[in-house]
Amino acid sequence: MSKIKLLVILILGVGLGFWVGRHQDLLLSTEGASSTERKPLYYRHPMNPQVTSPVPAKDEMGMDYVAVYDEKSATLSAPKTDRILYYRHPMGAADTSLVPKKDEMGMDYLPVYEGEQFSPGQIQISPEKVQKLGVRTVKVSHRNLNRTIRALGSIQVDESRVHTVAPKFEGWIQHLHVNTLGQTVKVGQPLFDVYSPDLLTAQQEYLIAREGEQALKRGSAQALHTAEQLAENALQRLHYWDIAPAQLKRLETLKKPMETLPYLSAVNGVVVDKPAQEGIRFMPGELLFRIADLSKVWLLADVFELDVAGVQLGQQVQVRINAYPERQFTGKVSFIYPTLATETRTVKVRVELSNQDGVLKPGLYGNLTLVTTAAAMNQLAVPDSAVIDSGTRQVVLLKKGEGRFEPRAVKVGLLSDGYYPVLEGMADGDEVVTHANFLIDAESNLKSALDGMTDSSLENGQASTEESRGEH
Repeated sequence: MSKIKLLVILILGVGLGFWVGRHQDLLLSTEGASSTERKPLYYRHPMNPQVTSPVPAKDEMGMDYVAVYDEKSATLSAPKTDRILYYRHPMGAADTSLVPKKDEMGMDYLPVYEGEQFSPGQIQISPEKVQKLGVRTVKVSHRNLNRTIRALGSIQVDESRVHTVAPKFEGWIQHLHVNTLGQTVKVGQPLFDVYSPDLLTAQQEYLIAREGEQALKRGSAQALHTAEQLAENALQRLHYWDIAPAQLKRLETLKKPMETLPYLSAVNGVVVDKPAQEGIRFMPGELLFRIADLSKVWLLADVFELDVAGVQLGQQVQVRINAYPERQFTGKVSFIYPTLATETRTVKVRVELSNQDGVLKPGLYGNLTLVTTAAAMNQLAVPDSAVIDSGTRQVVLLKKGEGRFEPRAVKVGLLSDGYYPVLEGMADGDEVVTHANFLIDAESNLKSALDGMTDSSLENGQASTEESRGEH
């Protein structure tokens, strides 16, 4: 009987031990699983690490506080079964190693586990630093691009509306009626009184011819025709010398030559040049006055050579004059000069402006704004803030994942309203960094990553871009 009891007790002890051991394993596995969950020690201010909080919070700009973990416990709780593929440069340079090593500053290379590997040409930044830098991204898309061209210029006299007073006969100025620069004159207004022996002789010849014509009205037809021809020639000479019809009519009425004749203005305008002086002698063709009609003026603007292609004849432009900041004038492009100023790399463009009220005075400075017609319809475009221009090539940062960025060499066209048209290197839907890209450059040694990109990687990038375009 005692043997049976001992056997029963032994069987119960073994079973109890097995049950306790099983449940202890389950308990330990549960504790181990819970220990792998990382719990933050505290939360710190995203811009000031000295400010902390025991619970999640937001700063004065609405940004979430950054969680701070126990790095030692995280290291101890890391999965032991993950296989290390290689070690990468701690600053994101395109350099890897199969064995642990240090960089030129003595920092340890970081292990990359299976499933975490990324392209050597990419840059990896922790999410905390991405948030701290304020990185912003946008997706590249198609849009209609219009270019706005701006240029500085000045108001000039319309050269086609300048009239010169240069008599065709020799004479003397007896009296000046218009004797100041800037004086306004009207058509038919006397400019000066002139005495000229040639003009006096021409008047006498005309009067003699007219008297002969009257005397020969009852004579032969041939003699009458000759007298008429002489009178017509004398009258034509006075016309050629710019003697006004009203003065010729007065000559016929008085029937005697006038020793001095008033020289009349043929145009409306403003005197812009006046070599004439009272009492001087002038020769045929000598300049005495220059009169400009300012009812229309020119704006001569200097357009940079990169913008010249967007300027077309007949285009409307908006002009603002510094003297009248509250007013806007409208004109049109009438001429594009055929030469380029090598000192300023600009081409002069002429804009015609109406000036009926006379406020646009020659010499005033102004600026023009010209919006070109759609330079590119439905063109793939990237914001100008996304392009890093080194002078020799242009680069954008593509977002490849959380905290991962890839520099991509691109080719873009001329800037249009804050966007560059994409010629090569990107496809519709690519996400590019538009804010803090230069900070990422400094943080992650972008130059080293770019220098590490081989020609084959660039070609692969372009090939993938072409495939993406084909899919879209």
